[in-house]
Amino acid sequence: MADEKPLTKVKDLTPETKQTNVLVKVVSKGERRTIDSKFGGSRQLAEATVGDETATILLSLWEDQIEMVQPGEVILVDNGYVSLVRGHMRLNVGKYGSFQKVEQDIPEVNTSVDVSAQEFERPQRYERRSYGFGGSDFGGRGGGRGRRDDDRGERRDRGRRRF
Repeated sequence: MADEKPLTKVKDLTPETKQTNVLVKVVSKGERRTIDSKFGGSRQLAEATVGDETATILLSLWEDQIEMVQPGEVILVDNGYVSLVRGHMRLNVGKYGSFQKVEQDIPEVNTSVDVSAQEFERPQRYERRSYGFGGSDFGGRGGGRGRRDDDRGERRDRGRRRF
């Protein structure tokens, strides 16, 4: 069954990787911790170090997934994706992905190459955001909104330039 899909090697994962299938062995599993969700409530998260013969990466395990993975097991991540957490890559299963234990073994995991250790620049989209906001050309001057908006925009600009 695992032969049907092209598998990505861990060393070939990038921050842009989406819809990837990876066969990895679980090296270790971190402590379960509670993360406060930005949507209210909280969720359980554990990170497992997983890898193949090329490298290791951190795999984010949420809620029920945490107990489904034990060190030494080989799992096939189906339709996983990579995200950046504070500039470091994480492999995620996500709601459209899944993973399952497989009998196939990965005899040796290359733990000397940790792709999660490498720091990446944040993707462009974060940087672009900081320009377009209260810049003088965009802030409603000549936008026909009336003077009160203009004044508020000016004040906001001045406060922002302090940094």
